[in-house]
Amino acid sequence: MIMVAIQNFRSVDRLLAEPRGAAEQIGKLGRDEARTLLRFQVSEQNRWYFETWEKIQLALGLGLLALTSRQGRLLFWLAAAMFALLMVERFYLTPEIVRIGRLIDFAPQAPERHTFWVFHGAYSAVELTKLALGFFLSTRLIFFSRKLDVIDESDHRHIDR
Repeated sequence: MIMVAIQNFRSVDRLLAEPRGAAEQIGKLGRDEARTLLRFQVSEQNRWYFETWEKIQLALGLGLLALTSRQGRLLFWLAAAMFALLMVERFYLTPEIVRIGRLIDFAPQAPERHTFWVFHGAYSAVELTKLALGFFLSTRLIFFSRKLDVIDESDHRHIDR
C-alpha cells in the first residue's frame, strides 16, 4: 500500500511533466491549480485504499488469530499483537490522518501539516512493526510449527507433514 500511495502521488507530477492529452485542461486551470486538484484526487484514492486494506486486514487478522490459537501461546500472542496494532491504525491513526489530510488538502501552509506528518510517521512505524511481527510469525509457522500426523484414508498409512 505504501508503494501504491507513493506512485499515485508521483503520477500527478508525471502527468504535469508530460500532459499529452490533458495539456489543454491543465492550461485552463493553471499548472499549480491542476496539481492541487490532482493531488486532492490522489489523496482521496489513497484514503479509500488504506481504509479498504485495513478492512481486509481485519478479516485476515481474525483468521490468523483462529489459526494461531492452536499453534501455541507465542504464535497466538504475536498474532494478537499484530491485530491490536491494526485496531490502533483502523480506529485511531487512519481516521485522524484522513481528517487532518482533508483539512490541509487545499491549504499548503496549514498549521495542521506538522500534525499530519506526525500521525503519518506513527502509521508507518506501526506498519513496520506489524511487518516485523508478521515476518517472525510466518517464519515460526512455516519452519517451527507442530508436525501434523495425517492419516491417508486410502491405505491407512501415517504421513508426517
